[in-house]
Amino acid sequence: MAGAGRTNPSIAAHAMTNPADLITAHYERHAFAWDADRRRAVWNDRSWIDRFVGLLPAGGSVLDLGCGGGVPVASAMVAAGLQVTGVDSSPTLISLCRNRMPRQHWVHADMRSVSLGKRFDGVLSWDSFFHLKHDDQRGMFSLFAAHAVSGGVLMFNAGLAHGEAIGSYRGDPLYHASLDAEEYARLLHAAGFEVVEHAINDPAKGGRIVWIARRR
Repeated sequence: MAGAGRTNPSIAAHAMTNPADLITAHYERHAFAWDADRRRAVWNDRSWIDRFVGLLPAGGSVLDLGCGGGVPVASAMVAAGLQVTGVDSSPTLISLCRNRMPRQHWVHADMRSVSLGKRFDGVLSWDSFFHLKHDDQRGMFSLFAAHAVSGGVLMFNAGLAHGEAIGSYRGDPLYHASLDAEEYARLLHAAGFEVVEHAINDPAKGGRIVWIARRR
């Protein structure tokens, strides 16, 4: 067979890299394709965003961690009268948000280390939190608390049990991870949040595993 015994250097380098460390580059590389796919897809998780919006005060502020291109989630929150600050590690996706919703605040940053010096009525990490490694997820709870007002609402989605999974998007590996429910509950309590709702695989709401909590 032609090429037998040879290793493609790019494949070898890729294999030695933890897929969790490729997430930022992955979303930047596929930014336009991912944004287009998201906008074309049936928005089967909209009921969760509506639920989140319904828990916030009229005209309230939201920190959207991992906002992507802003459609459909951030745009729906803006349409509902909320003031959105979006954070994403992809400069291309952030540029799409700025073009689409110039009156909102968009920050190109890694959500694991962002520190905005202000608090929000709502903190959202939707279809983004689960791309973080276990220890990075644990570290996010103090960041959630630092950016939520007293009585503020946090919503994120995760997996069902402790573990890691490698999916695929356009031929590239896509990392996901989750802690178990007991640990999420402990982390929320330690960070000053009370659980409002924990829903598991509701097919009528996009099959997400969702946590909603309120800051004490």
